[in-house]
Amino acid sequence: MSSDKFRRQLREEVEQWHSEGLIDSSLYDKLCHRYQFSELERFTRNRFVRILLLLGSILLCLGILTFIAANWQIWSRELKVGFFLIIFLSLNTVGFFLWRYPKQGLRNLLGEGLLMLGGLTLGANMLLMSQLFLQNKPIYQFYLAWGLGVLAMAYSLQMKSLGILSILLTALGYLLGQIQPDFLILGEFPVLRLMVQHMPLLAGFMFIPLAYKCRSQWIFRLGLLSIIYSFEANLLRLNLLIPQPWLAAIASSLPPAMLWGYSDSLWGKYLPKVKLFDRTSRTLAILFLICLFFLLSFYGIWHLSFVPVANDISVLHWHLLLDIMILGGFTIWEWLRLLRRWDFNSSLIAGAIAISAIVPYIHLSTGNFAITAIVIFNLLLFLLALGLIREGLKQVQRRLFWGGIVLLTLQIFSRMLEYTNDLMFISVVLFLCGLAGISSGLWFERYLQRR
Repeated sequence: MSSDKFRRQLREEVEQWHSEGLIDSSLYDKLCHRYQFSELERFTRNRFVRILLLLGSILLCLGILTFIAANWQIWSRELKVGFFLIIFLSLNTVGFFLWRYPKQGLRNLLGEGLLMLGGLTLGANMLLMSQLFLQNKPIYQFYLAWGLGVLAMAYSLQMKSLGILSILLTALGYLLGQIQPDFLILGEFPVLRLMVQHMPLLAGFMFIPLAYKCRSQWIFRLGLLSIIYSFEANLLRLNLLIPQPWLAAIASSLPPAMLWGYSDSLWGKYLPKVKLFDRTSRTLAILFLICLFFLLSFYGIWHLSFVPVANDISVLHWHLLLDIMILGGFTIWEWLRLLRRWDFNSSLIAGAIAISAIVPYIHLSTGNFAITAIVIFNLLLFLLALGLIREGLKQVQRRLFWGGIVLLTLQIFSRMLEYTNDLMFISVVLFLCGLAGISSGLWFERYLQRR
């Protein structure tokens, strides 16, 4: 579907063409039907209604919170519990019946907003129950349990907004939990213990199928980011179980390999034969490599030591190796299937991933490979920028072309700031970079016109 701005401009032009007699009524009706000119006002009204619902929901929540604060001290425990349960059930019941109406309608939008409020009030109910019955548990456990509750709502309703809220709550709980000394020893909550110990695996099982159910790119992106971040965080806790050279090689190579090899066809008959997230996963693989190459292109990063502190020793668990084995096996299976549709880009990415694993391994094994490693990763970053520019020209996409230009400029600028303090030299380099950016942009626009 074309953008609303384009359709509005096209509608004005088509109406002018029709009034001037350049097109007949039959062609005018076909254009109106193809671009749905009659639906433009409804889309605008629905967008306005979304804003009103958001503002109204905020005011409604503030009003309810003020009312609760004014009467909190005089209410009994039973009245507090009953009041919050009534709000929770009312919001979800009314929201569900309104949400069942046709999509994009006013009632549907109102129902979706009420269901989002229902997901938020779920956390308020859980927090209230914990306080009233003296269950003073760490705050990260509350966010993890809240995220699971909202996840169940998202699966049952297949709502994108609830899925995103669930990912954010779960990620917040995981982040807060990492600063706790008993992060991996939760005791009486086996479900939460499994979540924090095996978050890379559980994040995949929880969020990736939801992305397919909701057909949401954002849920898929956030789900993959949750997998990658929790995997890297858990690897830091394995630096007494796995030698550091192997640990660095796994951390640098496994995530981009898993992302690049991912394909919707991996799920076979369980999913419709459409490409929903192939390009998204490969884009994230490129972004991971960009961040990795840029980080490893600095001189200082090769002289850091990641030796674990004494507190980490008490929380080491061999079962964390299970995540590496399962994700590693899944990645190998992906690349075996990728061999059937191998292309030139896959060869380049495979080479870059192999180098990103071998170079840190050699450096941490020998201890004297830093200078060569810096040259290698600066060269890889330069080649990756040129590859983005090449793909932008080949596919005639501004996003890829300008991504390569920005990456190349960022590399030059960062190397300049790292190795020199001469302001005159810096000013000359900045002037040349700006001039090159303007020239390349004007040339690319002329290239687009010729294509």
